[in-house]
Amino acid sequence: MSKRQPTPSGEEKNVNDEGRTPRTRALLEAKGIELFELIAEKGPLPSSDARITEGGEFAEALTALVELGLVRRPDEDPTTWTTVDPATVQAQVVTPMTQEGIRLLQESAEWANDFAALRSAWRRSAPADELGPFAYMHGPAIQRYIDSLVAECEFEALTAQPQEGRDTGTILANAIEKDTQLIQRGVKLRTLYQHSARRNSGTREYVAAVTAAGAEVRTLDEFFNRTMIFDRNVAIIPGPEGLGAAVAIREPAIVNYLVDVFERAWERGRPFSSADSTTLKDIAGEQRTMTLRMLIEGHSDPAASKRLGVSPRTYAGYVADLKEEYDAETRFQLGYEIGRAGAGIEGGVSE
Repeated sequence: MSKRQPTPSGEEKNVNDEGRTPRTRALLEAKGIELFELIAEKGPLPSSDARITEGGEFAEALTALVELGLVRRPDEDPTTWTTVDPATVQAQVVTPMTQEGIRLLQESAEWANDFAALRSAWRRSAPADELGPFAYMHGPAIQRYIDSLVAECEFEALTAQPQEGRDTGTILANAIEKDTQLIQRGVKLRTLYQHSARRNSGTREYVAAVTAAGAEVRTLDEFFNRTMIFDRNVAIIPGPEGLGAAVAIREPAIVNYLVDVFERAWERGRPFSSADSTTLKDIAGEQRTMTLRMLIEGHSDPAASKRLGVSPRTYAGYVADLKEEYDAETRFQLGYEIGRAGAGIEGGVSE
């Protein structure tokens, strides 16, 4: 799209879409609006005005207004500048951008559908060395791969999140949107957290949104590794390097084993939505028991806090509560008093 407009020097120039750049808009916002208001309120502005000539305060602002077609030289007095109704200019500048945005959204959706079909075809026919029972990923490739599995998931998604869970802000909003859409497609979503996740505001917000859509969420006192299982066909677990790496497993026997591990943990979990006094008391008791076990087994504070899914500071608070309960001043005294009292630690911890 192009339009003939006069330049500040009086010559006409061809103004095309390149004139509708962020720089032009920046000039409009910086001084252009002020200059437009000045001309609109005071009347035609002489071309010789020092403020709009080269080096003047509004020289660049006038250029922006001319490029956008917001000022013109009237036929009755071509030595001055007058304003143009912004509504007519807006239709020429904003409407094409809006239309292009709509077109790009439609185009991107069609491309996404095409690539989904390509991924499905590739996974059905890829060579064994490219799509074997195990695939290792690192960094951003992990989330991209997970997103593709979410998009293709048909009936069930199982996730175990051992940390406190969701971040706030954009990441939280994206997680809610993606998982809500997953559920609305008819996929059954079940998520398992540690008890400590109940204190995380981001996790509570996420859980409220997805459970309202139909998901199920439970918490458990035990430590477990991060796991995602889609349609009982592929599982994602951390790689040997930690959370910066991941392994995608398609070996049926191993996937079935991981599903069984998840189901056993799920049966022991407590519904996240339950906030009755009995449940909360039981959860507090389970966290106390885990703290006792960490002390008896001699785990360091960082290791113990990680297994409980809490910060080292919170774990130190748990230990301080036990010291007060057992009337002990040191860790050594606490261990002695626990042993003398015969505090039993029931159950095991899934590794």
